[in-house]
Amino acid sequence: MPDTKATRLNWIDYARGIAIILVAYRHVFEGAKQSGIFVDKYPLLEYANIFFYSFRMPLFFIVSGIFVSWSIQKRGIKNYIEGRLRTILYPYFLWGALQLSLQMVFAGYANANPQPSDLLHLFYLPREIAQFWYLFALFNVSMLYLITKFVLKIPNWANILLGVALYYLSAVVYQKNIPTAFMFDIMHYYLFFVLGDMVRDYIVSPAFNQKAAQGKYLAISFIVFVVAQTYFLWQNLTHDTPKFMHVEFYQPFIFIIIALIGCSFIMFLTNYLSRKNLLNWLPALGKYSLYIYVAHVIVFAAVRTVMTKLLHIEDAIIIIVSGMITGLTIPVLLYKAAERLNMRWIFTLEKKR
Repeated sequence: MPDTKATRLNWIDYARGIAIILVAYRHVFEGAKQSGIFVDKYPLLEYANIFFYSFRMPLFFIVSGIFVSWSIQKRGIKNYIEGRLRTILYPYFLWGALQLSLQMVFAGYANANPQPSDLLHLFYLPREIAQFWYLFALFNVSMLYLITKFVLKIPNWANILLGVALYYLSAVVYQKNIPTAFMFDIMHYYLFFVLGDMVRDYIVSPAFNQKAAQGKYLAISFIVFVVAQTYFLWQNLTHDTPKFMHVEFYQPFIFIIIALIGCSFIMFLTNYLSRKNLLNWLPALGKYSLYIYVAHVIVFAAVRTVMTKLLHIEDAIIIIVSGMITGLTIPVLLYKAAERLNMRWIFTLEKKR
């Protein structure tokens, strides 16, 4: 088979697929825990929640950064901004408002108890809107990078230094409990977006693709990955930082290394899977990852409510497995139904290519 660009980039959809599975697992686990499901009965569930946490969101930002220069060079700055508005900011406001509204309507069943005034949080406190902070952060990070690289023409090395400085600053404001609203996520993830663009030419090259798909490199990266994530798990379990955030905010430079090790392992793994044509359902999840992201919490909350309130099922394993399956599949089915009914506007304003 010829090593076409499309073939070489297939691993990115694999990577998105793995990342969205890990994101869904954390949200399903945390949702079950907050609703009173006795997850402590299975401590491995919490360990997995911590072990796979460090790299999943940095991976999303790195993958997004890979495409930024291509997109701007191909479409121009104006069209790039319009595309970000249609595909990221639009579903952020639409689905964020929908989730808040459903939580208000079903206040007796939801974990959160928002008020109508909380809709204003969409504009400046995205962390208060559950998982939706990521979309707001991704939009803002991409706009900042557009300004620094394509408007101000800041060189790559300066952008890397800026990203490191911003990341360290995000750790400081976390430690000092300084409110920074939506600026916090820009500071925290800008570095990973920049790195995605910096390494783009190498990690999408045939040379890297062929090397990464070799079993020996995958094995080496796996060993390093396990060591790094085990350290991450142990450090967070042995400190009392809320939500197991000790390494991320009190060892920020170590966290960057651990996160990048995790991202590198996923790149080796997904190149291998793509080359061997294994787990073909993973890239399918990756292609729909945005639509899964905006809808999976709503789906899982509904499923959890039915299982606990109507079927009286309380086992954490059953709840989490059911939430994972439905949270990953139903949003895809909803998107496909929206396509058939000419209602893609439910998820995006981007015209279908």
